[in-house]
Amino acid sequence: MASPARRLGVRRLPASIRTGLGLRGRWRTLAIGLVAISPVPAFVFSMMVGSFGLAAEDVFGVIWSRLVGTEAYEAMTYTVLFDIRLPRVVAAMLVGMGVSVSGAVLQGVLRNPLVDPYILGLSAGAAFGAALAIAAATWLPVQMSAFAFGLLAMGIAYSMARTGGRVPIVSLILSGVITGAIFTALLSIVQITAHERSLQTIVRWIMGSFNAVTWPTLSSGWLLIVGGTLLMILLRWRLNVLALGDDEARSSGMNVERYKAVFIVSAALVSAVAVAMAGIVALVGLIVPHMVRMIAGPDHRTLLPLSAALGATYLVLVDDLSRAAFGVEIPLSIITTLIGAPFFWLLLRTTRASGWE
Repeated sequence: MASPARRLGVRRLPASIRTGLGLRGRWRTLAIGLVAISPVPAFVFSMMVGSFGLAAEDVFGVIWSRLVGTEAYEAMTYTVLFDIRLPRVVAAMLVGMGVSVSGAVLQGVLRNPLVDPYILGLSAGAAFGAALAIAAATWLPVQMSAFAFGLLAMGIAYSMARTGGRVPIVSLILSGVITGAIFTALLSIVQITAHERSLQTIVRWIMGSFNAVTWPTLSSGWLLIVGGTLLMILLRWRLNVLALGDDEARSSGMNVERYKAVFIVSAALVSAVAVAMAGIVALVGLIVPHMVRMIAGPDHRTLLPLSAALGATYLVLVDDLSRAAFGVEIPLSIITTLIGAPFFWLLLRTTRASGWE
């Protein structure tokens, strides 16, 4: 017999996360299937795109020749594909997947559709850590510093909000705003006192890019992103219960504070690694879960896996656009904002008013 938590239907989800337009029947099934498989063609396309263009058959041929141990192509082709393009594409897909799932999780846990993974001051803390490593503590690796200060900011916000063994949602969000403001002020101090060249590097890092990603960069963080994302997906049905509210979740037998902590810490850890790897990528963790809700509805059992797939596809295509569509590489946050802001405006216009109450 199903547990009380499992018997709680998703139709009772609060209005704060019912933002889906709700495709029906075969159209919904088709849309879900296309989203689920979208990372595969996106990966192949991304491996083809660049100043050193390759056809699809060449991509498969180079990969196959490397797997079987033959050298059927020029050395330059292997270098571009495996040492430059592949780590960048993999990093973009991992970051898009992790940030999107983290955004969907936090929107469910905090019961707020306007929440993104950076709500707890994590992005401001990571930006300060990176700026500090670039401008002052040059002996400190930028990724490590960004990761450490991002987690520190999240830990401060969580500690500030915790009262009497519980973490009220409103207090957590306000603590995140306060923490973010503090680290933003510290970041401004570093920027004002930094050398001109260091300042340019800081600004480009803050706006997000995969330009500096290499295999060593990936090796230091991919396991945390994959592990944290898988943990959140495996626990996804419990989000449907948490979204009902603390009182109803407790009445179903759930340890609310424990699962809140697990989800928040997992989302923060994944987001911290993503920010350390790529810088701050705006709006991805906010709009991708809403895109999925418009297709598949608000059930987290479907929402989280599809957010992972669509997030990976979306960000790798954005990275393709940033590095191939213009004469110079455009920071990721510029493109994601130009795409995400009009979409979010459209979402506000088309969503039922009760969905945002």
